[in-house]
This record gives sequence, C-alpha cells and structure tokens, in this order.
Amino acid sequence: MNIKHFVVPLFLLFSMTSFAKDTAELTEEEYVQWAQETWDSLKPQKGDIPLSAAKATLHIPEGFYYLSPGDSETVLVDVWGNPPGQNTLGMIFPEDMTPFDPNAWAVTISYEEDGYVSDEDAHKIDYDDMLDQMKSDTAAASKERVKQGYEAIELVGWAASPFYDASAHKLHWAKEIKFGNEDVNTLNYNIRVLGRQGVLVMNFIAAMDQKPVIESKLDDVLALAEFDNGAKYGDFDASIDKVAAYGLGALIAGKVAAKTGLIAAALLLFKKFWIVILAAGGALIRKVFQRKSS
Repeated sequence: MNIKHFVVPLFLLFSMTSFAKDTAELTEEEYVQWAQETWDSLKPQKGDIPLSAAKATLHIPEGFYYLSPGDSETVLVDVWGNPPGQNTLGMIFPEDMTPFDPNAWAVTISYEEDGYVSDEDAHKIDYDDMLDQMKSDTAAASKERVKQGYEAIELVGWAASPFYDASAHKLHWAKEIKFGNEDVNTLNYNIRVLGRQGVLVMNFIAAMDQKPVIESKLDDVLALAEFDNGAKYGDFDASIDKVAAYGLGALIAGKVAAKTGLIAAALLLFKKFWIVILAAGGALIRKVFQRKSS
C-alpha cells in the first residue's frame, strides 16, 4: 500500500510534543496515529460547567459537549494551527463532530473583566462607519501577523449585522474573514453576554459556507451561558461597581483596536482546513468518535 506524504508547518510540528519527529514530513499513517492519540486525550463534558473566573455557568445539554481550557488549547494550536497562548475558558462543540472533522465548528469562551458595560449607546451606533474602521484596523493587524510568520488576514465585511437584545443583555454579530490564500473564508460569529463586572465572550469558529448551520444553532448557543446570581447585568450597583471605559460599540469593533490600533485577538482565531486529512475516506473520524462517545 502506498502511503501519501504531506508537509506539516514547523510551528505545528514543534507543538506536537507527544509526536516529535526529526523531520517536517509525516505520512498519512503517522498523522492518523497522532490524531487518534490527540482525540483520545481530550475529555468532552456535559451538564453544568462552572466558570468561576467569570462568575458564570455553562449549561451543556444533549447536542453539545464542552472541552476544558487545556483541551481547547490543544485543539486551537495543535489541531487548528492558531498561535499558542489563547487562554480561553474552554470550547463548545456539536456532539456529532470532533475537531478533526473537515466540517467541524466550535465556540470559544473567554471573559473580560473590565467592568459594567453601559448599553446606553446601543441605538446610536453607525455600523457602516464602524465596519470601515474595523477594516482599517484589520489591515494594520495583518501586517503584524505577517511579520510574525502567520498568514495575512482581511476583514471582508459583515456576515450578519450587529444585534443587541436589551432584555437579555446579549449582543451578537458576524464577520467574514479571509486568511491568506484560503479558498474558503472564515466565519467569526460573535456573542457577548453582559454582566455586572465584565463580559462573557463567545465566538464561533467556522467556514462561511456553514453560516446557515451556525444561525440555526444560534439561539441554542445563546442559551448555554448565564452569569450567576449576584453577577448578572441587573445586579449592577453604581455606588460600588466599576464601569467599563467603553460601550457596546467598542465590544463590536474590538476594544483592543480602540486602545492599540490592532484588532481584538478573537478575530485571529481560525481553523486551518488544510490540516484536516480525510484519512481512509473519513473512516478515522467515524471510528474515533464512535469509540469516544460509547
């Protein structure tokens, strides 16, 4: 049997601590072994997941599973090819997918404790003007990425215009992003849940052609996260609580952009679709998932 070879980039190869090699070439068989070992090392979870750092809780029902911060770093860096040090609070996947599936999508979770974000400016935001500024900031960030050895990025435009639910204090929007010369653009669907002392950040990572699927799951994902009693948006006490130095507009544009001229780190997360190998017609993916879920 002839074994196909493919080249793994050095930054990915060096991150494979459990599968170190002297060369940057892996056979398909070796990749399959590494993928199997990586998937077996992950520990999917369901039920109520406390996020103590955010004073919030995830309610993971049937249909989804949660990966811890450590497992999420493995997926984001080793499997999907993002820069290391993402510092998430975990990731959420649909339960019928593994990170190795070519059509896999996921939601990253993090928390920004910058204070209470006022929503008073929600009805005043000009999203067209904001998009122009965000494109400019993205171009600046792209130059820095290229200097660091990563692909250029381009903000193509809104994939879904920003929408704020004033009763639930949840904000969501989507951006279409192009990485380098990738044939398939990336969909970054963003959710922000406002709390008393900060914001819970939830970002979908998917391809543009998955937008209908993501939007069909949006309400389900919006319902997964909530702040604990005492930390909810309505628990804000103006006499003792800190107020954030930015409003809803900066959450959408990226507060890092507002401060440094660069886009928020969340925009940089993506999935390197060329890393995923359809070994044996996808038999590996079916095999490892069935065994893991049994």
